[in-house]
Amino acid sequence: MKYVSLGFLLLTLTLLVGCAVGPRYAKPNVPTVPTDTFKEAGGWKTAQPSDQINRGKWWEVFGDPKLNALEEQVSVSNQDLKIAEARFREARALVHFNRSAVFPSISTAPSISAVRDSAHRPYFQATHNTGDFVLPFDLSYEVDLWGRVRRTVSAAREEAQATAGDLQTVDLSLHADLALDYFELRSADAQKQLLDDTVKAYADALQLTINRFDGGAAPKSDVAQAQTQLEAARVQQTDITVQRAQFEHAIAVLIGKPPAAVNLEPMNSRFQPPDISVGLPSQLLERRPDIAAAERRVAEANDQIGIARVSFFPTVVLSATAGFEADSITDWFSWPSRFWAVGPSMLQTIFDGGRRRATSQGALASYDATVAGYRQTALTAFQEVEDNLAALRILDQEAQQQTVATASAQESLQIFTNRYIGGADPYLQVLTAQTIALQNERNDVDILRRRMDASVLLIKALGGGWNVSELPKTVELRR
Repeated sequence: MKYVSLGFLLLTLTLLVGCAVGPRYAKPNVPTVPTDTFKEAGGWKTAQPSDQINRGKWWEVFGDPKLNALEEQVSVSNQDLKIAEARFREARALVHFNRSAVFPSISTAPSISAVRDSAHRPYFQATHNTGDFVLPFDLSYEVDLWGRVRRTVSAAREEAQATAGDLQTVDLSLHADLALDYFELRSADAQKQLLDDTVKAYADALQLTINRFDGGAAPKSDVAQAQTQLEAARVQQTDITVQRAQFEHAIAVLIGKPPAAVNLEPMNSRFQPPDISVGLPSQLLERRPDIAAAERRVAEANDQIGIARVSFFPTVVLSATAGFEADSITDWFSWPSRFWAVGPSMLQTIFDGGRRRATSQGALASYDATVAGYRQTALTAFQEVEDNLAALRILDQEAQQQTVATASAQESLQIFTNRYIGGADPYLQVLTAQTIALQNERNDVDILRRRMDASVLLIKALGGGWNVSELPKTVELRR
């Protein structure tokens, strides 16, 4: 009868295990605008299967072999990326740690001792030595009546998935930073080439004024003005090398190398921003790893509410002890030396001064804050996409306008130079035309740099081709 009662108790506890305290998780909604609004703005559109963002190595869309080679080094050598990867492995290990509570804990503590009883021991007349040989096995198992263990494991899995999203966010940011620094460096190369050509042109103009001064056709002031213009261009020529060196050093750190070990040869390339399909606003929620990480932390906070509520219910632990004990090693494993004990125990906090209630309220507040953070992350993502869509659209128009302005400035410079040679205009007109032409040419290079930067930032804002399906599944986290 005793064993039947014990079995009935265990069966009842097993049936109750299916209960889980706490709210069911529902993914929070994010405020978006109607799709038609984005289409009218000329930015968002339905992504086509031929979307030009490479789903893995998105930087290859720019078609630069040197950039591709540098980006590959980020994936294997960047220290910040290694830190993020280690954080993910740590979170995954925590899943295994919490999941161990699903199984019973079994331990043993064998002991051998020799005991000599005191001759003055009460009620004991003779003294003698005894031995105690014990081989116990202890089992302890928390019956997950209210789902505390399951919610703890679930929270750990969701944190591991969020950490995987963090890893992808760091990876995306580092690759984007490298692309930005690379295009800044190539822009500096273009500026340097432009200034080299300008210095040569100004040197020819200075020689022209010297020749006219020697021939009595120009005053000394023309020579001084031409000399000043030349030296000012040389200052700009020198200054741009400082900027280039800084971008080169930044690239070196991103690929995990000392700045002195990296030397990128100058290259004057004329890049063109790629055509980037944006997709619908709702798709952005699935394409940003930081949004996915924020959503997983909302789910984790939801589990923490359930864990806090479980503290109001009793904890039931099933304990069992069995083994062998004898006063002689020869009798250690004999059947009469066996012992065992088994039974459940329950722990219920009756009064704690409001600690459990405060913990539960704190979990609810943390959940609300996490939901707000998730929505803010999504709104920031929409802003980043809109900002860079607008930048690309406006800069494309600005580039066309600048091309016309640069051509007009060059034509104006040629006209004033010819008029100066013919004696129709003072050299001041040439100086003014030179300054305007150089400024327009530099603007031309700078607008291209800003267009390339906006392209990189747009791809980054879109998640770089990442998708929420790339988060590790719960099956993967169990391994």
